[in-house]
Amino acid sequence: MTNGRESEKSRSSSRQSAAEDRVSAPEAMRSAIEQLSQLLGRAPESVSELKPTDEGWEAQVEVMELERIPQTTSVMAAYRVALDPAGNLLAYERGRRYTRAQVDRGTR
Repeated sequence: MTNGRESEKSRSSSRQSAAEDRVSAPEAMRSAIEQLSQLLGRAPESVSELKPTDEGWEAQVEVMELERIPQTTSVMAAYRVALDPAGNLLAYERGRRYTRAQVDRGTR
């Protein structure tokens, strides 16, 4: 039977090991862009959000879906991308679509 301290050390050690296996934020951004590009056949334009999660990384990637003239009328889409700690794409989902000239209004 193990005591509470040994169990706590084991949990702490596994959390530290998981953190060491996680790719860096710049690597996660590059990974999200590269893998989403392969799946969609379009090059993402930017990563507007990136945050670590318990499962790895979560990013929001902006992609031009329909190019129009003038460019301000091109149709953009925001994709939510889930990556594992090593930067491998687990899932993606298209969120909102908008024109390039559209500006988000603050929630305040």
